[in-house]
Amino acid sequence: MSQRNIHYAWIILIISFLGVLAAQGVRLSFGAFIGPWEKQFSVSRGTISAISFVSYIVFAISQPLIGKMIDRFGIRSVFIISMLVVGGATLCSFYATSVWQLLIIYGIIASLGFGGASGLTASVAVTKWFDAKRGFALGLVEAGFGAGQMILVPASVLLIGYVGWKYTVMILGMFIVAVVTPVLLFFLRNEPSDVGASAYGRRENDAKTAMPDQLATDKSVLKSRAFWFLIIPFFVCGFTTTGLMDTHLIPFTQNCGFAPGVISVAVATLAAFNIIGTLISGIVADRWSNRIFLSLLYFIRALTIALLLVFSSDIRLLAIFLEYPVLLFAFSLSFGLVDFSTVAPTIKLLSTYFHKQSIGLITGWLFMSHQIGSALGSYIPGLLFDWSGSYQLSFSISIALLIAAGMMSVLLPETWKIDERVHGKIKAELHRGM
Repeated sequence: MSQRNIHYAWIILIISFLGVLAAQGVRLSFGAFIGPWEKQFSVSRGTISAISFVSYIVFAISQPLIGKMIDRFGIRSVFIISMLVVGGATLCSFYATSVWQLLIIYGIIASLGFGGASGLTASVAVTKWFDAKRGFALGLVEAGFGAGQMILVPASVLLIGYVGWKYTVMILGMFIVAVVTPVLLFFLRNEPSDVGASAYGRRENDAKTAMPDQLATDKSVLKSRAFWFLIIPFFVCGFTTTGLMDTHLIPFTQNCGFAPGVISVAVATLAAFNIIGTLISGIVADRWSNRIFLSLLYFIRALTIALLLVFSSDIRLLAIFLEYPVLLFAFSLSFGLVDFSTVAPTIKLLSTYFHKQSIGLITGWLFMSHQIGSALGSYIPGLLFDWSGSYQLSFSISIALLIAAGMMSVLLPETWKIDERVHGKIKAELHRGM
């Protein structure tokens, strides 16, 4: 099962973290390439944002399919092949000579790889390998997004400044193909049984009694209030994080007049506190009401975006913003803490509400909603910027959506009621079998 008393689940967690860091770090670096691509191909920000929009749509559509593939072929095959697709497409973008080529290479091909080497695959891995400390493990693996953002996004900004965008994508592609993929190939496994183990924290009687339970059929999931009240806020989550901020924060700060060094520090700060936030979120998700926690995260995120809205609303306030970059860093810190921290409580709630169903497929639908939100959150602000010359309206829309998401999260069912149903069904099944 393990060597030196280290359960193999922790190795799976580390490997999943590395895979998410690499693939999603490259994806989140898109904002660093917006300016260079605008100049290289002489196109508008809306046109470049369209590439991101297509990317997120492809990513979104892929999620239920990826979920079914995970259920059928396993985590290992999906993760490794997806990583090779991401690396190969990144290398091929070196040879792009027009926007439509980038649209195909990045918007379609690479995005299929992003869909497989994603939080969906990593979350399913954690669900399979962890019974105990699942919230903590989910928080840690989601911290891979923040780590990728902290390492690869600032690195991309600096590399573009020194060697240009073409050689930057070459370096990123080689890192994925030559470094990360071999590690996944050698160490990643599908199930605990592949190494002669059971899930971390699972007792033998838990494994036996958990089998009869199934709260609902796949069709009834679509009729569940809990399903939609998780799906819709997660859509808003995608709109406001990977859509709006991760795509447009760098162009927004450049438009404000911040120096490249300040922008790099701000992005790195956001990413660093993203890691801290996701780790704290995982710990809290194991100990507190996840629906209340989730609603607080959405409300706090609305307040952080309001900070940008205020300081970019008036030329005098903008001057103060530029004079005191610590204000930008304060935004990065606060937004980072609530950036990806919604994932752990959302997945915990999902696994409680829909216990023992096709976890890959249902999680795929959840992440599909997130990516559709990301698609719209990356594209619409680009169009609104071309129309108005600012991000004011985009920030206002995001704040309204986050308030709605927080209210929906409050209305989610309490998980203790679900637990009572689970235990009742298990007892009934055991009684019938006696």
